[in-house]
Amino acid sequence: MAFQKPSHTFTKIHLKALHTNNFKILFALSFTVFINTLSFAQDIPKKEKKIDRAVIDRTEQDAATVIMDSIAKDETSEIVQDSTLTDSIKPNKDFLEHIVTYQAQDYSKFNHKQHKLYLYNMAKIDYGDMNITAGSITIDYNKNTVYAKGIIDSTEGYTQKPVFTQGSNVVEPDSIVFNTDTKKALIFNSKTEQGEGTVIATITKKENDSVYFIKNAKYTTAKDLEDPDYYIKLRKAKVVPGKKIVTGLANIFIYDVPTPVGLPFGFFPQSEKQTSGVILPTFAEQNDRGYSLQNGGYYFAISDYIDLTALGDYYTNGSYGLRLESTYTKRYKFRGNFSFRYENLIVSERGFPDYANSTVYNLRWSHSQDSKANPSSRFSASVNLGSSRYYQLSNNQINVGNRLNNTLSSSISYSKTFSGEPQVNYSITATHSQNTQTQIINMTLPTFQGSISRMYPFASKSGSKKGIIQNVNLQYNIRGENRIQTTDSLFFKKEMFDDAKAGFQHTIPLTTNFKVFKHFSLSASSNFNEVWTFKTVNKYFDRDEEKEVTETVNGFDSFRTYNFSTSLGTTLYGMFNFEKEGKDVKFKAIRHVMRPSISYNINPSFSKYYDTYEGDDIVDADGTTTRELVEYTRFEESIFGQPNKTFSSSVGLSLSNNFEAKVRDKDSTATEAKKIILLNNLNFSTAYNIAGDSLQWSPLRMTGGTQLFDNNLSINFSATLDPYALDNNNRKIDKFNIDNGGSLFRLTAANINAGWSLSNKNKKDDNKDKNVEENLRGGGRADDLFGVSEDFAMQQRRGEEEDEEEKEPSEFYKHKIPWSLRLAYAVNYSNARRQNEISSHSLMFSGDIELTDKWSIGASSGYDFKNLGFTSTQLRFERDLLSWRMNFSWTPFGPYKSWNFFIGIRSSILQDLKYEKRRQQDIQL
Repeated sequence: MAFQKPSHTFTKIHLKALHTNNFKILFALSFTVFINTLSFAQDIPKKEKKIDRAVIDRTEQDAATVIMDSIAKDETSEIVQDSTLTDSIKPNKDFLEHIVTYQAQDYSKFNHKQHKLYLYNMAKIDYGDMNITAGSITIDYNKNTVYAKGIIDSTEGYTQKPVFTQGSNVVEPDSIVFNTDTKKALIFNSKTEQGEGTVIATITKKENDSVYFIKNAKYTTAKDLEDPDYYIKLRKAKVVPGKKIVTGLANIFIYDVPTPVGLPFGFFPQSEKQTSGVILPTFAEQNDRGYSLQNGGYYFAISDYIDLTALGDYYTNGSYGLRLESTYTKRYKFRGNFSFRYENLIVSERGFPDYANSTVYNLRWSHSQDSKANPSSRFSASVNLGSSRYYQLSNNQINVGNRLNNTLSSSISYSKTFSGEPQVNYSITATHSQNTQTQIINMTLPTFQGSISRMYPFASKSGSKKGIIQNVNLQYNIRGENRIQTTDSLFFKKEMFDDAKAGFQHTIPLTTNFKVFKHFSLSASSNFNEVWTFKTVNKYFDRDEEKEVTETVNGFDSFRTYNFSTSLGTTLYGMFNFEKEGKDVKFKAIRHVMRPSISYNINPSFSKYYDTYEGDDIVDADGTTTRELVEYTRFEESIFGQPNKTFSSSVGLSLSNNFEAKVRDKDSTATEAKKIILLNNLNFSTAYNIAGDSLQWSPLRMTGGTQLFDNNLSINFSATLDPYALDNNNRKIDKFNIDNGGSLFRLTAANINAGWSLSNKNKKDDNKDKNVEENLRGGGRADDLFGVSEDFAMQQRRGEEEDEEEKEPSEFYKHKIPWSLRLAYAVNYSNARRQNEISSHSLMFSGDIELTDKWSIGASSGYDFKNLGFTSTQLRFERDLLSWRMNFSWTPFGPYKSWNFFIGIRSSILQDLKYEKRRQQDIQL
């Protein structure tokens, strides 16, 4: 039913509150619009549908009257006719912006004598984006009150409870009483979403537009609001929506059983924006460092684009740690994160023989640019550098998954493209590679690369290129580097720059390609190379010291080289059919693709860049003394290599293979055979040096790989076969091995790597990625074979615990048990000097199994077959406690022997309600 404006007066109200988002608990103020609007209905003909049963139970009417009287205004509100026919004052603009409609399934009735409007059964009122539905709505114009409640059904009980909706805000009380004059209201048994949780209040009183009082309320993040597994009971509380909650005595109830965990009073800031706050630490214990508090600090919500987390660790023996972490983002521009970690580690007590003190640090930075920000330029960063033993010595359990990392690497780059013909590109990159075992660090600060795209000077104007001439193209590339090699102890100190090497390399490749005899592709290329360097060497023999002396000569110098190469290749296809006419076989055919190639390379001699000096005296068998002539090049320390001393003319041979099969598809509805890969690649390569005097054949190298079982099993292998024999001193001689009484080739090296992933889970249900995020950020593996981070509280703060879909509990004991298993096998064989040994041989494995819907166990370990021992082992147990989460991690043996127990609320808003106990490893510095 729509309303028309009558001549009656109505109470003026302010509608500013209707446009705020701060009344998630109460919605009563919005009824003011409905009440004043519904007063227009006095002159509208009544529409009534009679029913046999009583409209409203007398007992309910009496209770409603008592509640209405308790909050009604003292003076009587009376609607009178306007006696002024004309008014010199311009009337105010109507506050109604939308049409107000109401309806009820059984009846809508207005009582003129009592000045009440009754809506019964499926009552509904709409105004703009506001909506209220209830079983019964009663509007009293004498007392300016609204009473909305449900109705009692003989079979379903109390049904059709009031539901108020405005935009995305929904409130569901049992009943509500609202006074339109005083703007006060009483809400009974309301359920209101507050952030990630829900407030269930027995009685809520609205004092004014921004202050509410609640009594006997429950705050919980449980999904089951009818029977929450836990809640925080607020006996009395004052709520200022969007600003704060002040409460009296509050404590935690678990399944309605009170616990002593609580507060006599509390103050909880409320904001829809991220806010700064304290992060509570966790407690731990170590034999050599005592008791500790870890990962406690403060979170700074600097702005909508950047934040900062400052965390610290402290141990009773004096050790301490500091972590600074920041995340920043700007939509459609860039995003990234920054982390700095520093630890001062002390073992034992000062004055004892085992006392040790060391400091370790780690710096990480990740930055990525949105592809839409600037298509022609891009900046990115991935930095992971610091102390080589940081992950091995760190006390913080967040670094567990990176303990076995052998390499730290970093890269910061900026690239720019200039469109046009030809296209010009350049990039500036700084790189860093650090071996954590040898503590050797290699850096380029920076690397400059520039290029001009390929140009076809003889191509036709139509753009098509045919033949040897039109396919001639050239390109220009330049690369400059400032290369530094240092150690962990000299990192970022002045000494690390003393031995820096810098240089530029210019290359101009000239190439062409064309078809020969229709089926062969012939390509030819010539490459010009020029190297600039700023340091050369000068060598001589010091007769006084009787040793060779190498001097570094600072200054610009350069050398130029060139070479020529050509290659001829083709592709051969073979099909082996196993199908027989009239018979359906499972294995239908094998497809074999071969790509043979032959190449010829010429590298001239550039002996003009070589010098000689007289070395030490040599006495021959006749007693004659001569001085050795030593040949060297002043460019031998150039970062881009040195010019060739000897002429080289070689022929290269290579053959690549691919094997696929067609098999009968298990799907009976499939119309075509299924293709599977037998060998993804099987490659052979060798070379013959025509200009060489000895050892003209290069070793034969074989590589191969395949994926089996729907790509769940990946196998890669390689081998090196040498045709030449060894002498008694295990040195290679110019004699074929078969002529020396051996086989055609000597197997000098081989390796096999295999990775197998088995699971009965759906891929979308496999959540292991969330557990290895810290491993990836620390430069580790993209799986959990080396273990995962044990900082369960930090996983909560980062939001890694995603809201999982509700799982229906199994009604039977026997049900599907999800599991997964990951295997990584590696073996390396060495026999270059007849050592005939397995240099490394290991098997890494990890897996998890969900015993029930709520119980999950997992493990990560490995076995070293060469050293006959288990590698670092981690056992994991997890229990889903609905709104809570329990974790236990245990490393039972080895240098990292430790355990960690955690139980806490899943919701990040109550992340500090947790208990954590751990026993950390004892590590010698």
